Formats: sequence, C-alpha cells, structure tokens
Amino acid sequence: MMNDELCPIILTAQFDAKNQAWANKLRQTHFPAERNYLDAHLTLFHHLPPHHQAEIFAMCKNLCAQYAPLNAQIDRLIHLGRGVAYHVDCPALVHLRQEMAHAFHGLLTQQDQHKPRLHITIQNKVIPAEAKNLLENLQADFTPRDMTITGFAAHAYKGGPWELLKKWQFRGQIRAG
Repeated sequence: MMNDELCPIILTAQFDAKNQAWANKLRQTHFPAERNYLDAHLTLFHHLPPHHQAEIFAMCKNLCAQYAPLNAQIDRLIHLGRGVAYHVDCPALVHLRQEMAHAFHGLLTQQDQHKPRLHITIQNKVIPAEAKNLLENLQADFTPRDMTITGFAAHAYKGGPWELLKKWQFRGQIRAG
C-alpha cells in the first residue's frame, strides 16, 4: 500500500443513482472479476498531485456551490480494443473540466492535458475478440439513456484500489452548457 500523502488524486464526476446501479451491474457482469474492485465511474482527471489537495478540493467545492446538476446522455458504445465503455455526452461537464484544467495548469500529467473522452468502462483487460463480441451484443439492444451528473468525487489511487477522499454535490443555481 502507498502512503496516503503520496497517492495521486483521481477526480471523477458522480452521476445519478439509477445509472450508477445500471453501470455497476454491467461492470460486475463483464469486467474480469479479479480486476473489478471499483464501482463504475466517470474519470475527469487520472493523476492530480496529492500535495495540491487543498486547491483541488476548493475548486470542486466552489464549482458545486455555483452549478446545478448537469444533464447528460449515454449516447453510444465505445470499443476500447481490449474492453467496452459507454460514451457520455455532456458538453457542460466538458466545459467545467476545461475550467478545472486551466486552473490546474502545470499540475497535469500528459494524459490529463488532452480533451477528455467522457466514458464509463464496463469491460477492460480482456482479449480483443471478447471485447468485440460484447460490443456487438450490447449494440444490438442499445438505446441512449439520459443521466444526471450530480457532483464530483476525489479518490486516492492506491496502486489498484481507490480510497474515497471527498464528495461534492452540485447545489447551485447556474445551469451549465
């Protein structure tokens, strides 16, 4: 285990309970059991420096105080090569993430400097044929789903498992996007 003070911070967007339960069930069904120690999640930043935790937490708190929950849609499936994910279309969340990325300039890893492809992974680390088969099966019955982005959550990355550090709920009046 890593010392909490040295663990990178992963920042995710939280979403409504109905879609959380749906995505968790899909993940439990299709993710390799030995690697599935996380609930379904929507990652915004993969590796923020832990020594900037106070700044990161203040930004999340301030944005959630200003903004109302965000409307989003699960609009298609994504083939990951060795897995499958659901794409999340939410221009308002992309805008807020860009605002955060601007504020965190100089703190971001190369991976986090790129515009995100918002998604919820339900299968990963399988052979490509298995991923392709799941993608085809899920596409046969796919219909878009509305969802609500309800806030942010910060996690300490523990070399595999994550430890929840803090959650914030959107509670403001501003309708983003």
